[in-house]
This record gives sequence, structure tokens and C-alpha cells, in this order.
Amino acid sequence: MFNLEGSIVALVTPMDGDGAIDWQAFKDLIEWHISSGSSGLVIVGTTGESATLDVAEHVQVIENSVKTADGRIKIIAGTGANSTKEAVYLTNSAKSAGADAALLVTPYYNRPSQEGLYRHYSCIADEVLLPQILYNVPSRTGCDLLTETVLKLVPHDNVVGLKDATGDLARLEEILSGLAKLKRHDFILYSGDDLTATQFMLKGGSGTISVTANVVPSRIAEICNQALSKNSQIANKLDLELKELNEILFIESNPIPVKWILNRLGRIPGGLRLPLVGLDNKFHDKTELILKKLSLLN
Repeated sequence: MFNLEGSIVALVTPMDGDGAIDWQAFKDLIEWHISSGSSGLVIVGTTGESATLDVAEHVQVIENSVKTADGRIKIIAGTGANSTKEAVYLTNSAKSAGADAALLVTPYYNRPSQEGLYRHYSCIADEVLLPQILYNVPSRTGCDLLTETVLKLVPHDNVVGLKDATGDLARLEEILSGLAKLKRHDFILYSGDDLTATQFMLKGGSGTISVTANVVPSRIAEICNQALSKNSQIANKLDLELKELNEILFIESNPIPVKWILNRLGRIPGGLRLPLVGLDNKFHDKTELILKKLSLLN
């Protein structure tokens, strides 16, 4: 059974100014996160610009991440799509590449019903023998995976967890209650919202799939360690220190701010793919000030 707790980085895909993937920078990021104590990496999720990678690139990024990680850190491949057929293909490709699990965002734009969501996820879980994590982020997809549908999918052996990016802690309690009734205490719940992730873990979540961990991986790993150990006072203190960073990372659409910061820190080149463009100049000074407060810039 797939079991992974703690800080999981929603990894960016480094690109040069023309939008080509920078494979050396990608490898360097993975090495950095391994040495920083991250528990796992989500590859080609939202933060990895999956929406503008073609299918061949998508698979190549997953393959290269598995090869670079070489078993030293868990690799979760983003394989969601708004076409069930494409999601099955990508999930099969992730399995063939040797990924440890797949993360499947709810189908975006076509806005299926709850029955449609149930059949979509059931089909993928039936077709591919790989641990699969449901991903609910209605603010980006226009589609909300309701608790009743999550609990309906829980009995499937290949559905092992949920990434919840709603920021709604009441929903977490609702899901935990449902899981207790189903006696599925091994079902993994990840936060997908950096602003509420610490509270999510203190209330019973298993970890966070974090954008902020791209910038301060060791600090997010420590927050997770403290929160999962129920050291709430320390976890909350460390979390408060990152409040401004968590906020600025979403001042424009993810991954615009995080890629600007990583470029400013010398970790990656500054490329994005259209329709995304670089961080608006009006946010540069404020962002740099936050980085200096955190001693990330001199």
C-alpha cells in the first residue's frame, strides 16, 4: 500500500526564455529537494505547467524525474486530464516509467456531474494498477469533487488518497468522519493550500503538496514534521514566519510567482510558456523584500 506523509513539493518545470525545458536545472532541483528533506515530488502538476506541455513532453518529464530520483525520493506523476482516455494513457505511462503514484486532477472545463466524476476516476483506477491520488481544486477547474463522491471512490484498491486544495477545513473534518465510518484509516489526505496546510495537518491530514516548498523545502519539511507530531505551538510559529511568502506566491496565477522567485534565487532560468507571462513589475519589490526577510536574499 502506498503510504507517504510530510512535505511533497509541487515541482516547477524549469524552462528557458523560449519555453524549452531545461533538463539540467530540473535535475538540480530534484537533487536539492532530496538533500533538503522533502518526502516526495509531484511532477507535471499545475505548478509544473502540465497544461502547456504536449503529451510526449509530459511523459518525458516523468521518465526523467524517476531516473534522476533513482528511488531516493517518491515520485508522484500528475496524470489528470479532462479526457478520461488521455488520463488513462498518462497514468499508464507513469506506471511504465516507474512512478510511485499518480495525481489526478478533476476534469477541467467540461464540468462533469458527480456521477461523471465517479465514473472517470473508477475507469482510470480499473485500467491502471498504480496508486492514485484524487485532486480537487475547484478554483482552477470549475469542478468540485464532493465528499460523497470521494467516499464512494475510497473502496477502490487503487484510489489511495486525496489532495484537497479548497482550503476548507470543515470539509477535511467531514471527510475524516466518513473515512472513520468506512474504517479506512490508511486513506491519505494531503493539503493543496499552503495558507491552511499546517492547520490541515494538525486536524488530521497526512501532509501537504506544496508550492511554497519549491522555495523553502527544508522549512516546509520541518513544519510537516512538527505538525504531524502534534507540536502545534512550534508548527504554528514556523508557519506564521512563512505567511507573507505563502501569500505572495499566489499574487498572480501559479506558477508565475514561484518561477520568478526561483529565477531570482538562481535556481532556474526565467522561462514560462504562453499564455503565462512573467510576474508583473509592480510585485517585484514586495517579493524581494519578503525574500530578504527570510534571509533568502542578501
